[in-house]
Amino acid sequence: IMPSLVGSEMCKETATRLRKEKLLGENAIQSLRRGEMVGIIALEKICALLDMQPGNIIKYVENSEHKNIKNNV
Repeated sequence: IMPSLVGSEMCKETATRLRKEKLLGENAIQSLRRGEMVGIIALEKICALLDMQPGNIIKYVENSEHKNIKNNV
């Protein structure tokens, strides 16, 4: 099971603000755009910016590798 941010599509204005105000690093912004995992520090900053808890913005996406592990347990 791989965590992924809900609504990972980021508008240009949001990405520009994040860069300009140095709220998130470029790697975290690119990971968000690609729907990939971000680190715990980036997640903490996102939660603070949105005034939300991690459970409000994260969903779990099961991939085939983790599905095989789950079936073997």
